[in-house]
Amino acid sequence: MNGKEVFKLASRVMASSCEKVLAQCGVPSDDVKCFIPHQANIRIIEAVAKQLGIGMDRFPLNLDRYGNTSAASIPLALEEAWSNGRIRPGDHVLLVAFGAGLTWGATLIKWHQA
Repeated sequence: MNGKEVFKLASRVMASSCEKVLAQCGVPSDDVKCFIPHQANIRIIEAVAKQLGIGMDRFPLNLDRYGNTSAASIPLALEEAWSNGRIRPGDHVLLVAFGAGLTWGATLIKWHQA
């Protein structure tokens, strides 16, 4: 695997997936409380934030504590953001991932308390 090329692809498609889902939903990025990315690599997350023009303060991170937990990384980061009060009912939250087989995707949710 060519790590440099995977890095470039991952950061590019994660950023474009975010832009696409926001456009489809008619929600400006300023209205998104948190962008919760797959926690694979801090450099990829930083590159996505930079491409979107969004500060890292809106990207909850847990990579430094858990490493790459694969498919569990987004649910773990989402739960931590909720538990830490970073998201509240009514907030928009954008989830974005890149993974095995060179797949990627994003979804925008409006957080509701159960």
